[in-house]
Amino acid sequence: MSNQFWRGKKVFITGHTGFKGSWLTLWLNRMGAELSGYSLPPPSEPNMFELTHLKSAIHSTIGDVRDQKALTDAMIKAQPDIVFHMAAQPLVRESYRSPVDTFSTNVMGTVNLLEAVRAVPDIRSVVVITSDKCYENREWLWGYREDNPMGGHDPYSASKGAAELVTASYRRSFFNGNGDNQTAVATTRAGNVVGGGDFAPDRLVPDIIRALIRRESVTIRNPNAVRPWQFVLEPLRGYLTIAELLYESGQDYAEGWNFGPTETDAQTVAQICATLGHSLQLYDVGTVEINLEKTTPPLHEAAMLRLDISKARQRLDWIPKMELYTALELTADWYATYLRQGDLRARSEAQIEFFQKLT
Repeated sequence: MSNQFWRGKKVFITGHTGFKGSWLTLWLNRMGAELSGYSLPPPSEPNMFELTHLKSAIHSTIGDVRDQKALTDAMIKAQPDIVFHMAAQPLVRESYRSPVDTFSTNVMGTVNLLEAVRAVPDIRSVVVITSDKCYENREWLWGYREDNPMGGHDPYSASKGAAELVTASYRRSFFNGNGDNQTAVATTRAGNVVGGGDFAPDRLVPDIIRALIRRESVTIRNPNAVRPWQFVLEPLRGYLTIAELLYESGQDYAEGWNFGPTETDAQTVAQICATLGHSLQLYDVGTVEINLEKTTPPLHEAAMLRLDISKARQRLDWIPKMELYTALELTADWYATYLRQGDLRARSEAQIEFFQKLT
């Protein structure tokens, strides 16, 4: 991944007001990209997009990816070189409450995005971000590889598997390198990310931070569940790497890619709670009582999920650069800055600079 590559590149991001979208926007802005975004308003209050003052960093259009005309008009106006599709309904439990919205956003939103790309034939590179939950989860102890079947028990997971199938169909039908259209399209599947700026409901770290602020205890639904945890900038580096390769080499990298942690960082929820709690204590922002008594969730959630990243390691020379302990320490540092009303734009940029030195 090269800072020089991104200078002056026109980049279009859907979902730029979200947690990962905000981090990507900030990083690309630092590298000198010309940014346009299309997204719903920020998904929570507070939110990273506003706390880090990103409105000035990107030409922002507020809209719904289910509105094909508005999305296409925004894409035509931006005339991007590179597209990142991050807009989604991203929560498993919300997908049970709102399955129609989840499927329409995550599946038809992807269709609409790819149709908008077809309207701008000079686009060179498209990265569709899905999820590690796109795989048919059989609760295996080993990681899922890119050629394992798509699936999903809950509506969110199924919608992400469907988005993968949609993208594969469009790639074979319209973005295959034949004819005048040279657009190359890849999908990326990342693990559970941790990092400052996430305030979504029903997520582990934000739930702990909210309990800390309210001086309440928090009950963890399934402390023994194993997830592929990683710092938020790790998968973003993977997305940026793939986007560069698609731009420069086209169809050679137009496929699905996993970006997850090392095997040792696929840890239980209980381990994450203990490490984050310790890190928060180090920053002297208080303690939170975490109830780790196993409960029976009313809705199905996978107990075991791992990603196999051997393909990215072998073909991209991509491996995670940050240990999970450090990732959680940086996460605690960000929220400590938030609680002390510090400069979150400067703190976030400092963390990006620190991460880039590792890579």
